[in-house]
Amino acid sequence: MSGATQELFVSPDGTARGLYGELIDSGALGTATTVRASHVEPAPDGGWTADLSPVAGPLLGPFPLRSAALAAEADWLVRHRLNPPG
Repeated sequence: MSGATQELFVSPDGTARGLYGELIDSGALGTATTVRASHVEPAPDGGWTADLSPVAGPLLGPFPLRSAALAAEADWLVRHRLNPPG
């Protein structure tokens, strides 16, 4: 086992939301819709940014490594868009 995890948040109406990953076959959950929430791109002056404007979020970065931008992107999305049902 790899130790990797993928979280899905399921609302009372049965709608599941989560960051796209390949650990869970989304087709096995039923009809799925994938929506872009951000863009991780090279920054004009070097490094990488995570642009969360597709979900009315901020521009994060620049980060020296793409992996750091991806981690910041995922963290922001989980904290601000994928909160578990309360």
